[in-house]
This record gives sequence, C-alpha cells and structure tokens, in this order.
Amino acid sequence: MTSPYQVSPNCILTPLLEVPPSSSVFCAGFEMTEWRCGGFAQNLIEWIIDYALKSDELVTLNHTNTYIRLRQAAARVYTSPKYSKRGEVGEIAAHAICRKYFGTIPVAPRVNYLSASNDPVKAFDLVHVRYLDDEQIEIWLGEAKFYQDRSSAIKAAISSILDHIDQGFLTNEKLLLAPQVSSEIPHYDKIQALLSAEESLDELIKQAVFPILIAADSDAVGKHEKVCKEYTEEVEDELNELFQAIKDSGLNLQITIKLIYVPLGSKEQLSTKFDSLLKGLQNGA
Repeated sequence: MTSPYQVSPNCILTPLLEVPPSSSVFCAGFEMTEWRCGGFAQNLIEWIIDYALKSDELVTLNHTNTYIRLRQAAARVYTSPKYSKRGEVGEIAAHAICRKYFGTIPVAPRVNYLSASNDPVKAFDLVHVRYLDDEQIEIWLGEAKFYQDRSSAIKAAISSILDHIDQGFLTNEKLLLAPQVSSEIPHYDKIQALLSAEESLDELIKQAVFPILIAADSDAVGKHEKVCKEYTEEVEDELNELFQAIKDSGLNLQITIKLIYVPLGSKEQLSTKFDSLLKGLQNGA
C-alpha cells in the first residue's frame, strides 16, 4: 500500500534561522505590513487532516469524501468552548514543521490518545518516526507549548519533558503507543521492538529526538512590518534566550533536543481565529 505520508500540505511557516544541530526558527511572516495571523490560522486548518486522521483513513481520502474527512478531523481536534487554554495550535504547528522540514511521519495521531475530544492527556504532544536510511530510524517525541509569555512557555516545556523521561512515564507511554502503530509504517517491526516492554528505556532514549516547539508572543514581531535583518537578529536573540533556559536546566545533556521557535504577533489573536475556523467546520458553516 502506498504511504499516505508521501505527500503533505504546504506549510506557511518557513525557516528563518537555523543553529545546527539544536535549534531553529520558523516564521509565518508578514502581509501588507501585518503579521500573517489569518493566513497562519487557515494553514493550520489545512493541516488538521494530516494531524488528526489515521493512516488508513488518509489512504481512503479522495474527492468524494474530503469534506466529511475534514469535519471528522475538526471534531477530533477539540470541541471545548474554552479555546484560549487549548494547546492544539502548537501541536499542529509542531506536526506540520516536523513533517515538512524534518521528514517525519506520525507513529500514531495524537488525538487517538484522548478518551474524549475535550480531555487533554498526559502524553507526548508528538510521536513521529524519522528514517535516516534503509536501516536506521529515530523516534521523535515532542512537546509543544502555545503561550503568550516565552519564559513561561520554555519553563513549562522543560518541566513536561523532565516528567516525560521519568521511567514510569516512558514505560506507560510505550504501553499506550505500541498497539496504535500502523503495520503499514515502514520498519514497523523496529518501531514495535523499541516500544516493547522487553526493550530497555535506554535504547529508546538513545534512538529518540525530543523536539520542543515554543509558539509564543514575540517582541520582534510586534516591532516590525516585514522580515528584515533587524527582525531576524531580534528573533535570534529570543531563540538564544530559550535555548539558554534549556542549557541551564541541563536537559540537553540528558537527551537529544531540537528546539523549534515560532514567534507570534499575538497568541490570543491566533487562538481566536483558529477556533472560529475550527468551529465553523464542526457546525457545518
């Protein structure tokens, strides 16, 4: 069967900075002197099918059922009226960036972890696999934070990752994930072996990359009307502050981290716009 993950939507978030191998910035950019909030929200909606549907559902996607599949994906993202406290915008952005720019594919859609569409769950926000060559794979176990304040976002991300790499949590995570891995995924047997109860957690961590996405309000975005040298330099300073917090925690010495920073003009504005588009799909508007 042809993999549905051979193709993906376009991504409005484009690379602005890369500090190999540990950190990078992806930016929505500007349009008519304004930060591209509306375009960003619409692009997130384009990604919800890829984010929320299982591989067997994606395989059967075609011109006869696209609208139904889109509404199914919208219903799975969330239905809570308390959208301002939801983190799915960050999770979808992380999914899109990892798929588009790092060549990963989902091991299992995040929404499959939920007992109901409004119930958050204590699990990794992203579980993908990346194929390095015909034999080697990486498991990407991601955390996404969608906040107004950057400092609060990185502190929360570090705390979450520290909780996640606890022996008990990882053991439970493996038990949760293993039954959900699609048998059609390349190297299914290797992924299942890593997630098996018999395999040491040390082996999983050795083959894992931990992407941390921080989508938060940026001082630089608020001060500029276009991408320019000054804007890029100011965003780089914000990125460096975020990574310094990771280094201060010592987390980068324990695991392989990929810091992804998405500077926002307004978290609140983006959250409101995305929720309006999502609810429109859910209500059939």
